[in-house]
Amino acid sequence: MIVMIFAAGLGKRLKPLTDRMPKALVPIGGKPLLQIQLDKLYAHGVRRVIVNVHHFADMMVDYINQHHRDGLEIIVSNEKDKLLDTGGGLKKAGKMMAERGITEPIVIHNVDILDNADLDVFYKQLQPGVDAVLMVNQRQTKRYLLFDDDMRLVGWTNVETGEVKTPYLDLDVASCRKLAFTGMHVVGQNVFKAMDSMPDVFSIIDFYVSQCKSLVIKGYVPAGLKIIDVGKIGELEHAEMFYKENY
Repeated sequence: MIVMIFAAGLGKRLKPLTDRMPKALVPIGGKPLLQIQLDKLYAHGVRRVIVNVHHFADMMVDYINQHHRDGLEIIVSNEKDKLLDTGGGLKKAGKMMAERGITEPIVIHNVDILDNADLDVFYKQLQPGVDAVLMVNQRQTKRYLLFDDDMRLVGWTNVETGEVKTPYLDLDVASCRKLAFTGMHVVGQNVFKAMDSMPDVFSIIDFYVSQCKSLVIKGYVPAGLKIIDVGKIGELEHAEMFYKENY
């Protein structure tokens, strides 16, 4: 299994901490977020990880080099010159893997998400005939992904504004399952092929929604999922408690 950690974000919601360090190096329970993710992945048997960097990119690279772990290959996708957003970052990583002759699916995980998800079970959701699987849950939010009865992605909506994005002109939003994206997904080669025509910078969610009629993109709701977004400064205390209870 190959895992990509999205770690290039500016971390604006974690200011003032991110005025002097990248979001990925903000400590939780005395350990940087990036290290928490790497330790969890290693424990799951993952031995190849891609990490994209932008904000304090040199600090990120230095940290990775200084905390190298035998048996774990960490490939840095450097976005120092231009932040590529989630879609562009994944597209670049896919090209890097292709240059190395690696064509297996990639699991994507945000650096600032702490969870108890079983990545082995999640990875196996990418069955033949499925191009991508998005881990979702039923938490309350303004923005939801829309799925049909077969849990195939058909669109996106903002329930506060009523905005809907979908390639299906006759989509009945009321009949769709509304689920929140967790920031974890696994993608196969058809996704990277479809990205060839995309620009350097684009949102992965906008891409998935625009392509959901031609690509088979499924949603997966894991049982017993516990998850917390460490993206806000006010969540750090809660994150510390979550880390102590689940890691």
